[in-house]
Amino acid sequence: MTDPIPLLDLAAQHQTLEGQLRAAFDRVLGHGGFILGKEVAAFEAAVAAHLGVDHAIGVSSGTDALLVALMALDIGPGDEVVTTPFSFFATAGVISRLGATPVFADIDPETFNLRPEAVAAARTAKTKAVIGVDLFGQPCDIEALRDAAGPATFVEDAAQSFGASYRSERLGGHAPLVCFSFFPAKNLGGLGDGGMVTTPDEELATKIRRLRLHGSHPKYFHAMIGGNFRLDALQAAFLNVKLPHLEGWIAARRANADYYDGRFADAGLPPERLRTPPRRHEGHSYNQYVIRTDRRDELRDALSEAGISTAIYYPRPLHMQECFADLGYSEGDLPVAEKACDEVLAIPVGPNLTEANRARVASTIITALER
Repeated sequence: MTDPIPLLDLAAQHQTLEGQLRAAFDRVLGHGGFILGKEVAAFEAAVAAHLGVDHAIGVSSGTDALLVALMALDIGPGDEVVTTPFSFFATAGVISRLGATPVFADIDPETFNLRPEAVAAARTAKTKAVIGVDLFGQPCDIEALRDAAGPATFVEDAAQSFGASYRSERLGGHAPLVCFSFFPAKNLGGLGDGGMVTTPDEELATKIRRLRLHGSHPKYFHAMIGGNFRLDALQAAFLNVKLPHLEGWIAARRANADYYDGRFADAGLPPERLRTPPRRHEGHSYNQYVIRTDRRDELRDALSEAGISTAIYYPRPLHMQECFADLGYSEGDLPVAEKACDEVLAIPVGPNLTEANRARVASTIITALER
């Protein structure tokens, strides 16, 4: 029987770091500082230096990073926030949780990222923010989206792109608020949930630090209502172990992506049968390698039969989710995103993917689509 190929082999990644991860656990267990404290402060300082940003604030998850960023902008009922319909649910869910209204704009068919022209068309006098997503590790068109946002604040959802770069600079300082996730499957993932907000704005940074502690400053004195958005000290310690290895892991992902690009180009399949993700920026971090095909379901079945794991990001666009039915969107309103949901498939690209396995993945895809 052929060995299975997982979408991402975290066990293999962690095996090489087991001693360091256990040492980090023992250190935290020994000093007993489990909530914020020196572990979180050390990780925040390391991230700020790595990304070249002024302020890096650790929070409890990528979702809470987005939520607290919008809270820092005082977004609430009566406000609109323009964003993409093709993203993880949290991108839009945090908007509704604050009583504001998500407004969806269509995406670029190649990168899957938000189209600046669509944002400009969707913006109204009620628009208070625009959330652009660096989907699958591909930086969005940050400058154009900031321009399209007009007087609204541009918020960058970089949950899938820690370590990616835009115009030769690592993401984290190109927007007033940038939100990251350290979910285990991310390029830099914890051993549980975690997130971060970066900002060049000292006033916003101070506000976010207070908001993550129920809005208190000092303790037990609350000038605002926040939440429990603290990054766990254990996760900070684990992430600090993994951070120095990130560039090597991303380089391996890019090498795997380059291999796929070459193999699929050589296959000469028509674009409707197989389309590979473009690298609009050399800094694409390939958190996922997502292909498009008009035979997605048949291909996924063939890969499953061959023991190759895949994932569909995402099977239904956000504007067509039941919980957003009251927004009044109908099928066909955002056709590019809707079509993408029928055609996308993520294949293994992680840093521990062996040369033999990536060759097997590519050959299986080409053979299945040539039938």
